[in-house]
Amino acid sequence: MPGTDDHPTPAAGTTTSAAEDPTAPAPRADCLHCGRPTEYPADRPGIVLCPVCEWQEAQRTACSG
Repeated sequence: MPGTDDHPTPAAGTTTSAAEDPTAPAPRADCLHCGRPTEYPADRPGIVLCPVCEWQEAQRTACSG
């Protein structure tokens, strides 16, 4: 159903690759739950989640008693 996705989609044409921009930050890790980019670098060890999935995981664990 359109408009029910918890993750916003980036606007078309707003991304550039590191090859095009030498000052671009390091590549970002993909979320283990949804596959979207995270705030963390690709070489970060451990479980890496996007902000939305991090929040949802915190809600699940907070209520698990």
